[in-house]
Amino acid sequence: MKTRRLIYLSLLVSFGIVLHIVEAFIPLPIYIPGAKLGLANIITLLVLVLYGFKDGLIVSILRCLISALITGSVSSLIYSLSGAVLSLFMMSFVFFYMNKTFSLVGISIIGAQAHILAQIIAASIILRNSGIFLYLPFLMMISLFTGYFVGLVSNLTYGILSKNLKLIEVKKSYS
Repeated sequence: MKTRRLIYLSLLVSFGIVLHIVEAFIPLPIYIPGAKLGLANIITLLVLVLYGFKDGLIVSILRCLISALITGSVSSLIYSLSGAVLSLFMMSFVFFYMNKTFSLVGISIIGAQAHILAQIIAASIILRNSGIFLYLPFLMMISLFTGYFVGLVSNLTYGILSKNLKLIEVKKSYS
C-alpha cells in the first residue's frame, strides 16, 4: 500500500471516529432507542467510492473497534460492527453492480437499512428475543431519513474530495 494512500485512509478512520464520538453529543428532538444519524457512515461510503470494498472494510472495522475502545462502550461493539459490515456489503453490491440505477443517496439509504437490519438481528441473538423484530419497521422508516441525510453529505463531500485528491496527485506528478 502506498504511503500516501495509507495516510489518507488513516485520516478517514480518524474522521470516522470523531464523527462517531461527536454524534453522541448531538441531541435528537425525541429519544428513539437505537436511532442515530449515522454520521460515521459518511466515511464508510466515501472510502467505498474512493478506494473500494477492501479498504472500506478495513476502515469500517478499525473505526468500530477504536471508537468502542475510546468511548468505553465495548459492549455496543457487536451492534456497530455488525451494522457496519452488512451495510458495507450491501452498499458495495449496489455501487459496483447497480450504480447506474442508484445515486450515492440511494446507496446510502440501502446501507442505512442494512445497518439497522444487522443491528436488530444482533440484538435478537444477544437478547434471545425475536420480539425485537417488531421494532424493525419503525427503525427502517427512520433509516430512510438518516440514510438520505448521510447520502447527501457524502455526495457533497465526494465532489470536494475527488477534485482535491486529483489535484494532489497531479501536483505530485509534476514535482
